[in-house]
Amino acid sequence: MVWIVNEQNCAPEPLGAAAQRRRLLNAATVPGAKVEVERLSLAAGARCALEVPAGALGWIAVLQGRVHLTHEPAQHHLGDTHVALLPVGANHTLVTENGAELLYAIVPEAATLDPKLRDTTLEFKAVDWAQEPLLDSKNDKRKRIYVATPKLTGTKAMKAEMIIYPPDTMGSNHHHEGAEHFMYVIKGETTGYSDEVPHRYTAGDLVYHPNGERHFSHTGENGLTFIEFFVPAEYKTVWADDTRICTWLPTGKNVQGGKPSRDIAAHDSLRAGVETPADL
Repeated sequence: MVWIVNEQNCAPEPLGAAAQRRRLLNAATVPGAKVEVERLSLAAGARCALEVPAGALGWIAVLQGRVHLTHEPAQHHLGDTHVALLPVGANHTLVTENGAELLYAIVPEAATLDPKLRDTTLEFKAVDWAQEPLLDSKNDKRKRIYVATPKLTGTKAMKAEMIIYPPDTMGSNHHHEGAEHFMYVIKGETTGYSDEVPHRYTAGDLVYHPNGERHFSHTGENGLTFIEFFVPAEYKTVWADDTRICTWLPTGKNVQGGKPSRDIAAHDSLRAGVETPADL
């Protein structure tokens, strides 16, 4: 059954100096969940530490502001178009001068989803999604930007993408087999359907669909932008209407209209789930 929670309804907990965390999703709120999600709020001058447990993967998306992230001896400057994979087992420090808001996801048992992680240490990887290729949906007005894929991160334990629904856009009803799926609404609002039951989603909502639950969204006049996350990255997608299978076409541009940092060929979501294209 779908799990919907708004960050404002989650109690804040202290996280270092002038920083708070809100736990949106974990095994306590959704028994058996393979991913944990937190919303981090850093006030001006905040400093806090994040530690990715052994055997886990950590991933952050900067939603607002700028942060300096350090893990000795490296230092990285991240803005509100950056997402990053955090090295396993390393201690990371986040510092911000003017405040920042972040989404933090953890896959606790990543090696069970991608066995090569038992013998491989992944390195820090930052992606500027504003420079990544923008893909257009063949069947409707949606747009997609990949932000965490096997090619970008080096692991099939997870996948993440930015999805943009313009006003008055309806997606295709479908479900996933072999993966858990959540979306975090960055801006806008929509009516989402879970096993055909309508729910209202708005900014700050985390929506979690368990393996096998049908879902789609239909936006009104405000449109919708969200990050969606899959654990693991490979799974089967089943469509209620095979004529509306999501097919994504390259635009040759990034979301700002410029030349993207790399090229991605056209693909459909049915094939991409079970046989990840080389450019993803």
